[in-house]
Amino acid sequence: MKKLPVFTLGVEEEYQIIDPNTRDLRSHLSKIVDGAKVILNEQVKAEMHQSVVEVGTNICKNVKEASDEIKFLRSKIVELAAKQDLVVGGAGTHPFSRWQDQPITDDPRYHNIVNELQDAARSNLIFGMHCHVGIENREIGLQLMNQACYFLPHIFALSTNSPFWEGRQTGYKSFRTKVFDKFPRTGLPEYFDSVASYDNYLETLVKTNCIDNPKKIWWDLRLHPFYDTIEFRICDMSLTVDETMCIVAIIQAIVAKLYRLNLNNMSYNVYRLALIKENKFRAARYGIDNHMIDFGLQKEVETKALICELLEFIDDVVDELGSREQIDLVHQIMKNGTGADKQLAVFNETNDLTKVVDFITSEFTKGL
Repeated sequence: MKKLPVFTLGVEEEYQIIDPNTRDLRSHLSKIVDGAKVILNEQVKAEMHQSVVEVGTNICKNVKEASDEIKFLRSKIVELAAKQDLVVGGAGTHPFSRWQDQPITDDPRYHNIVNELQDAARSNLIFGMHCHVGIENREIGLQLMNQACYFLPHIFALSTNSPFWEGRQTGYKSFRTKVFDKFPRTGLPEYFDSVASYDNYLETLVKTNCIDNPKKIWWDLRLHPFYDTIEFRICDMSLTVDETMCIVAIIQAIVAKLYRLNLNNMSYNVYRLALIKENKFRAARYGIDNHMIDFGLQKEVETKALICELLEFIDDVVDELGSREQIDLVHQIMKNGTGADKQLAVFNETNDLTKVVDFITSEFTKGL
């Protein structure tokens, strides 16, 4: 069997900066970002709201390398936040902070987005995890993107970690996606039959002033306009490093498995977008509980059973990628629940959202 290429990884996480007394989100006035840039250079940046910090790894050869970098980045941001008497948390939304109270970062890029999208942008107080997987070229990347789209709800279900919004229990395991749906060019990606067709789409949007650069395609999965990567953007921000790296390892393995099929002149079924949207809704609503649709069998199947099928599908590439330890953590997630399940358990026990915030900030440093 032909050896797989190196599927490099880049992982981005968006962190909540929190006041330890009020447990509310707090502006760090760029002090954390400015302090981090001395050590981390371009690996850290401000986000649209001043209470958000985004970090990104360098290009990593494998999951172990990416894990070490994320641990280092989390540790440094925690350290810098502590100097400002602040703490850090990881979740897709804050349990009770109001977006109306959060100042926007003073940056032309964000002013332009707010000017265009108004309250849709101002209210976009959400936190995600993005994973880039390196590919040989964009033509192969497009084929892999079209096929990987089917697995997005499975990955998303495992990442669900935003059950609260502005002090309310929303009934969703991931309300983050409902907030982000207000943006244009979000959600599941379109099917494209060639890179030329994809690039023509991007060029048309730029030429007609819909966007000023191709990075303003905010789909759940995109062929990156500038790099040889496909970028998975569907996941909520995880509570712990281990949960992030489990999901990253599964993403990398899906890409590697689809690539191997491609090498053998095979491909995974490309399903209608409208069908995949049904599974995405179920993942947002129920996380790993309840059912999703098995399109091959055309029937409802327990979501956990579909995730087990996914694990079987990728099993023959996992050891070659060196990520079995990380992927095996999925069994813990299915047993103990996702971040959303854990947040809800704390709230059901205490009826106190400040205790949920304390849980989020304590989990953030686990494993560091």
